[in-house]
Amino acid sequence: MIERHHLEILRAVERQGSLTAAAEQLHLTQSALSHAVRKLEQQLGTPVWLREGRQLRFTQAGSQLLGLANRLLPQFEHAEMQVRQIARGQRGSLRVGMECHPCYQWLLKVVGPYLQYWPDVDVDVKQEFQFGGMGALFGHDIDLLVTPDPLHKPGVCFESVFDYEQVLVVPEGHSLADKAWVEPHQLEKETLITYPVAVERLDIFTRFFLPAHCAPARHKTIETTDIMLQMVAAGRGVSALPRWLVDEYARNLPITALKLGKEGMPKQIFLGFRERDEPVDYLTEFVKLAREVRWG
Repeated sequence: MIERHHLEILRAVERQGSLTAAAEQLHLTQSALSHAVRKLEQQLGTPVWLREGRQLRFTQAGSQLLGLANRLLPQFEHAEMQVRQIARGQRGSLRVGMECHPCYQWLLKVVGPYLQYWPDVDVDVKQEFQFGGMGALFGHDIDLLVTPDPLHKPGVCFESVFDYEQVLVVPEGHSLADKAWVEPHQLEKETLITYPVAVERLDIFTRFFLPAHCAPARHKTIETTDIMLQMVAAGRGVSALPRWLVDEYARNLPITALKLGKEGMPKQIFLGFRERDEPVDYLTEFVKLAREVRWG
């Protein structure tokens, strides 16, 4: 009753916002698209969307089918892509998802040699997901997830591949720059600059400020590492980043890394993948290479 082209229509309408745009994307006439949906609604015995002026609003049934489309269609498309690559004599493709803003520079250290070892494998890196990293894995939008905060669930394996330390970054000449480490209360008058990530996923809050029941005077978000550290170097605030990344930028910027607390803040980079993909040699070799590559 429910066919693949029905799901493709629903997804296209949701993404494009109108029947006209969806029909154009799917290379259909608008009448053909509307006819297909009417036939589906007759079979289901319920509408999948309602018109509200020029807008379309999915009904409960339509929302259910849209969720199915977003889960199944990426799996169909991934399988078809793999078969096409096999037919062309290619090994396959590896789509890497990033849930870690500063990990991109680390990933480059892995991708470079990997492309040399596996010339018949295409590598793509994705940094934005419609349903988050885990949703992208289960939905087959990506094959590997790079994250410092693994969410262990049945069907997914996480491998630790790189140990590092999260540190505070301050400009040279800052009043704390000569300290061996900093305590949370010492930053209560500071502007903290972070990536645009939810506070509950920022270690500087969950593992440093919140346990001490204090907070910085101001919290500012910036998307790029370069601009963030330029702001720190200019005395516009402080930040928390991996030590290996700070050391790299400190070669050209007047910044200093300090331990967060006397014991510091150890972290790890994990690679997550679907359990069913564990036999895929070019995927497991990427994980193996990631363990061997060191920064510096």
